[in-house]
Amino acid sequence: MKYPKEYLEEIKTRLKVSTVVSKTVNLKKRGKEYVGLSPFKTEKTPSFTVNDEKEFYHCFSTAEHGNIFDFVMKTQNLKFGEAVKLLANLAGMRPYTFSKEDEIREKKWNSYKAIFNRYVDHYHNELLKNSNSSGAKDYLKKRGLTKVEVQKFKIGFETNDLSFQENIFSEYNESEIKDTGLFYFDENKKKYVSRFRDRVIFPIKNISGDPIALGGRTLKDSKYFAKYINSPETPFFKKGSNLFNLDFARKLSSNLNNIFLVEGYMDVIGLSKNKIDNVVANLGTSLTTRQILTLNQFFDEIVICFDGDESGYKAALRAAENSIVELKPEKKISFLFLPNNHDPDSFVNERGKEFFLEFSKSNSVSIHKFIFNHYFKNMDDSPSSRAIFEKRLRSIASTIKDEFIRKYVLEYFLEKISEFTPNINLKYNKNYSKSFKSLKSTQNFYNETKSFKAIDIKEFSFLYILLKKPKLIKDNFNLIENVKLFSNENKLLLSEILSQSRNFEITNIENINVDQNLIDRVLKYASIKHIMIKYLNDDEKILEILSELIRDLKNYELEIRIEELESRFSKDLSEATFNELKQLKKLQKIN
Repeated sequence: MKYPKEYLEEIKTRLKVSTVVSKTVNLKKRGKEYVGLSPFKTEKTPSFTVNDEKEFYHCFSTAEHGNIFDFVMKTQNLKFGEAVKLLANLAGMRPYTFSKEDEIREKKWNSYKAIFNRYVDHYHNELLKNSNSSGAKDYLKKRGLTKVEVQKFKIGFETNDLSFQENIFSEYNESEIKDTGLFYFDENKKKYVSRFRDRVIFPIKNISGDPIALGGRTLKDSKYFAKYINSPETPFFKKGSNLFNLDFARKLSSNLNNIFLVEGYMDVIGLSKNKIDNVVANLGTSLTTRQILTLNQFFDEIVICFDGDESGYKAALRAAENSIVELKPEKKISFLFLPNNHDPDSFVNERGKEFFLEFSKSNSVSIHKFIFNHYFKNMDDSPSSRAIFEKRLRSIASTIKDEFIRKYVLEYFLEKISEFTPNINLKYNKNYSKSFKSLKSTQNFYNETKSFKAIDIKEFSFLYILLKKPKLIKDNFNLIENVKLFSNENKLLLSEILSQSRNFEITNIENINVDQNLIDRVLKYASIKHIMIKYLNDDEKILEILSELIRDLKNYELEIRIEELESRFSKDLSEATFNELKQLKKLQKIN
């Protein structure tokens, strides 16, 4: 059986060609394209290009050309079905199994899509042509929208057209119509009623551009009607997995690195009207990790810009605590707070595109700084308040999935806490005077750490435990016997520690005869040192941390070997290389 076209198209939509190709080829940006050395031929001058906008790669040396499926099949020697499974997994999609249930689901999806397209087209035309839509036109005009924006976003007005409803019910069965969420059964009237009647409607599209839900804005000024409503969740629409305008904004990711995330439909449309199209909105719910992961597939930076009032601030805080979980080294999440009584729509309409973009650059706050500043503002001088403050920040840092980001965010929090509470962990001394770290020294520390790789920091932490807990290492020497380090300086220090302590038979290693600078680097830059303060007398916990570090070091060694094999395989397509690669990747998963 064939994969449905829609399924394949969604995979292609979710994955940029450069994202897939860069896992095999080292790409560099050149204009709108990426270039690199051909994976199909050994060469010194790049002849291989990738175009995300046109969704293809091309090799001028070998004339190889195709999409992401072709690339994976040719570079990994896979059949089409295997390539589809691999890429679907990379795109975060469920595997397609060709079961009877899948066939039924496919049929339901086609009906769902057809009903939504009919509905959106009909009520878009009603807004443009029906005299009963004059109130909706006046509202949109008052909000500064022109026919251009109305047509671009296919905005409509639900005139409660009974003839249209009758036609839909005559062509589709009750179950299919009910599944769309466009109509609900009124128990009093004993009939189906349109959910969005007398509302301006904003079509919500999936990533491929198909309308799958609606947002509706009432024109009535009544406490009995919610100002905005969204479609209920349906088999094909999950609020936490979709974003308004993503279908259009994602196409800009080849030229723009950042995306603005706002709260409302009108914010998106207002920014778009002012030529800022890299913008999406969440759908009336708290920001979800799924939405963050989706945006991360296309953009390197997410700028969250909610309303400048109290509710906007609270929504931003919820968004920060939810989204920091998915923070990654190569990605950035920041927050932009507008002046009071402004939302993105009103602010950009009043100040214009250039001012908005400049304001964004100057006033965006990184996610971890925003979280710290919020809880710091709510802390008082009491010990219990400070304890709650630190406990809350540690808890937030612990939720971050990426281990490197988790460590550095925690380190940032603890550094800032030590600045604001400089006497923490010190005995009381009436002559003690607060000494804050100078900005210059903090900057110097930051600049120094930038020169280290992530693996260097792990090695520092590994060596830090050896230096601080030699007796514990002596009793558990088997753990570190075969550990391999990668930095020459750290290798030297480890070798001297082992040699001069006779493999920890001598546990007094304070006066080890080695360049003191090597030890000072470890003591200064080991990210584990803050955690060690807490667990210094908990040997079981320290062994657990040590085991995790050792596992990371071994995995790094595997990663290097895997990269070497992947590079070799892209050139020789050898079966032996491929089999060795598979075995190492299995071992990596086990570790």
